[in-house]
Amino acid sequence: MTNYWEDISNSDCVLMMGCNPAENHPISFKWVLRAKDKGATLIHVDPRFTRTTGHCQLSAHLRSGSDIAFIGGMINYILANKLFFADYMREYTNASFVVGSKFSFKDGLFSGFDAKKKVYDKSTWAFEMDANGVPVRDDSFKNPRCVLNLLQKHFERYTLDAVTAATGTSKEDLLAVYKAFASTGTAERSGTIMYAMGYTQKTVGVQNIRSMSIVQLLLGNIGVAGGGVNALRGESNVQGSTDQGLLANILPGYIDVPKSSFAKYEDWVKASTPVSKDPKSVNWWGNKPKYIASLLKSMYPEATLEEAFQMLPKVDAHRKMTDYFWLNIFERMHKGEMKGLFAWGMNPACGGANAQKNREAMGKLKWLVNVNLYENETSSFWKGPGMKPESIKTEVFFLPCAASYEKEGSVTNSSRVVQWRYRGPHPLNNVKPDGDIMLELFKEIRGMYEKDGGAYPDPIKALNIADWEEHNEYSPRKVARLLNGYFLKDVTINGTTYTKGQQVPSFAMLQADGSTTSGCWVLCGMQPAADKHLGMRRDKTATEMQANLSMTPNWAWAWPVNRRIIYNRASVDATGKPFAPQKAVIAWKDGKWVGDVVDGGGDPGTKHPFIMQTHGMGALFGPGREDGPFPEHYEPMESPLKKHGFSNQRVNPVAYLLPTEKLAIADAKFPHICTTYRVTEHWQTGLMTRRQEWLLEAEPEVFCEMNPALAKSIGINNGDRVLLSSPRGEVNAVAMVTERIQSFTIMGKEVHQIGLPWHYGWVTPNFGGDSANLLTSSVGEPNTGIPETKAFMANVRKA
Repeated sequence: MTNYWEDISNSDCVLMMGCNPAENHPISFKWVLRAKDKGATLIHVDPRFTRTTGHCQLSAHLRSGSDIAFIGGMINYILANKLFFADYMREYTNASFVVGSKFSFKDGLFSGFDAKKKVYDKSTWAFEMDANGVPVRDDSFKNPRCVLNLLQKHFERYTLDAVTAATGTSKEDLLAVYKAFASTGTAERSGTIMYAMGYTQKTVGVQNIRSMSIVQLLLGNIGVAGGGVNALRGESNVQGSTDQGLLANILPGYIDVPKSSFAKYEDWVKASTPVSKDPKSVNWWGNKPKYIASLLKSMYPEATLEEAFQMLPKVDAHRKMTDYFWLNIFERMHKGEMKGLFAWGMNPACGGANAQKNREAMGKLKWLVNVNLYENETSSFWKGPGMKPESIKTEVFFLPCAASYEKEGSVTNSSRVVQWRYRGPHPLNNVKPDGDIMLELFKEIRGMYEKDGGAYPDPIKALNIADWEEHNEYSPRKVARLLNGYFLKDVTINGTTYTKGQQVPSFAMLQADGSTTSGCWVLCGMQPAADKHLGMRRDKTATEMQANLSMTPNWAWAWPVNRRIIYNRASVDATGKPFAPQKAVIAWKDGKWVGDVVDGGGDPGTKHPFIMQTHGMGALFGPGREDGPFPEHYEPMESPLKKHGFSNQRVNPVAYLLPTEKLAIADAKFPHICTTYRVTEHWQTGLMTRRQEWLLEAEPEVFCEMNPALAKSIGINNGDRVLLSSPRGEVNAVAMVTERIQSFTIMGKEVHQIGLPWHYGWVTPNFGGDSANLLTSSVGEPNTGIPETKAFMANVRKA
């Protein structure tokens, strides 16, 4: 989240897409309702009418997978009617930057596309530079290659008629939503956008979020109170796990993983560190050498930086990053190319796309270790539906681990707030916290290397685990100190001397020479002293200015540096005066900044506000993504259409797709659009909630929502048992015939949408049904590899 939960109450308009917070994030939704109480307009855009919709003054229904068409229409509406916040757009975004002459876009494809390799040469998307190496700007916006004109040209195709044909949303509903949200494009008003997995689990998931960001930058809604693009996390520490390098392409602190083509440490550092010649650009990632060095030293404090780099695993430079993500892991496993799997706190037999393939893949392993609270579908995959136990040779180990309430440590929520949680009850006998399991395993593995040797024992033998443990047990408090970082020798910075072993007070003091450690640089500052973890704070005191925004800077700690709204420098003009004084985030007063922790420091007007961007400006044109600098509508891989109205390029040309994947494209055997979602009573794959009788009483089994017209046409009544099918599998469910879900007219063709929750599995309860992911396909987004489980094709018939 760019902002924080309580700040949603400061919004004048809340747009919710790809999410259902009233049911799936009910505690967060109270801040949405508080905004409504203050007069905010609430908007929900979704394929279904949900409890969230019921609280909104405006709603619009769109078919799953057409989000960019919907938001693209809004971008066109804002630009065509000049509803953008002109001063903000001109001064704080790259709208005036001139793009190089090699850039082009034609019929759904951007310049630089290699049809054989299915990749883009992104160098053709570069900005034009002046003699000093600074992007050329045209503040008059007359140059046809300046970003604003390219943006307008790109989205002028997204007319109301074209968007209606793609989304199934009526023109009246489109205009109502566009008008309401575009009204926030003034200095005094602000709007926020909330999204969840309904937005990300698409083959254009990252570009869905990019489209939201473009809207917010045009309207001046980034860095301001009541603004932002805010992700709704489905678990209390998803943000924390992301910070720690959850994906294969990043290390902790969002540092690029090194490639095999980097022969030396300096090669990696140089390739990872952006350079800006603009004197007003903070270019904070220019500090990456400090963060990389401190990360390596947290792992290998006795090694030189070069030695530590050599011990770090690399990804193959010739491979796409999607080769290292979830879908390809199970593809390789299915081919018999993997020996073992640690399924740690996961349930791929239910939670992963194309779940039957995952189950079959695990049957080709030599061993599988499942670390979880209880037996689940993954640890018992070998005896599940459609499996033949006598033919499966996988040896399965189950390691019971403690629940979150049975261990202490920090969690980082969507607001980037790091809060320490204390242990409640002790774990049962033979049940250990995850950290203890990892520590004991590592010690055993290290002992084997020391005894028997190995192909390359150095990384194992040299790894720093002294900072993991205390009294021969895993210590979350020591790990917290390591994540923050400490000095490895006496260092003097700006006249202040820090002694060896002292905690680094802030990431501004991290060093590139290897004299500091930090396991995750964004967390540097959360524990500025060995006995002072700021995530343990429970102090609601605030200044009058902060309290006006429900900001509580002394409650726990937010990264970075306890900043509660990132890019907050964009909330003031060049003199430090807030655009919206009635809900000021920061202000320059009596020669200093007051309010939130200011982005970038320094006097007003001396620095561009988007400090993490290389050139300091909000990215309307974003040349770093794998699939284009602008969002573009493409159909989901499975779709009722062979062709859409925006181009002849039907799908994302660089999405993850295996040539062997069976897809339903305008296939009469699978005529209905299907999506998956959550219910309030269950959580994730249901490991815990499916064992609670009172929750099962409320939601006992898988159901399939369908509209009355579809149900009547296929002879199904409410409560009947139905069979859903896709090219990958079948799921038995109970029919829920409801007006909440309707058909759509897409490109002149009526198409029905159906949906089902994904929390179930065959282990428990009896007759509760199996995973919705038996239906979903192994296709994925090109930047993150996330599977497209929110838009696929299926059939439904009476069981």
